[in-house]
Amino acid sequence: MQTKVLNNSPINEPLWLSNFVSIYQTLSTNNLDLLANIYHADVTFIDPMHKVEGLDDLFKYFESLYQNLASCSFEIEDIIAEGHEAAIYWKMTYQHAKLNKGKEVTVYGNSHIKGQNDKVIFHRDYLDLGQMLYEQLPIFGKLTKWIKTKAAN
Repeated sequence: MQTKVLNNSPINEPLWLSNFVSIYQTLSTNNLDLLANIYHADVTFIDPMHKVEGLDDLFKYFESLYQNLASCSFEIEDIIAEGHEAAIYWKMTYQHAKLNKGKEVTVYGNSHIKGQNDKVIFHRDYLDLGQMLYEQLPIFGKLTKWIKTKAAN
């Protein structure tokens, strides 16, 4: 993993960013209480499915996401940071009994995060929801892949 500013010069990570990277790579259903160590009480969290305001609602959202997963892990691959903002590039690997026949699914994405008072105040995820979810469903997955193939031709 590399940390760099936009001009590719190495930087020292601010506390909010180093805490985020460290904790996110260890998150699981057993330690979601760690979210309070990295997220501000007034955090705004946005992903392709939801927008959540506040740490309490974020905790509930993560709890519902993680409850049916057999496993979920994040590997931070690259960071571009400047001031109080960062772009995090990651690989998520998860396993859900009802998706992809229960086999692992790998999704690449990135996050735009902003720090305030040593915690993340804003977090927005960008990822291919089709790759993460729709393509993993038995019938809808085939249809989604067919549509992508047709669109590419």
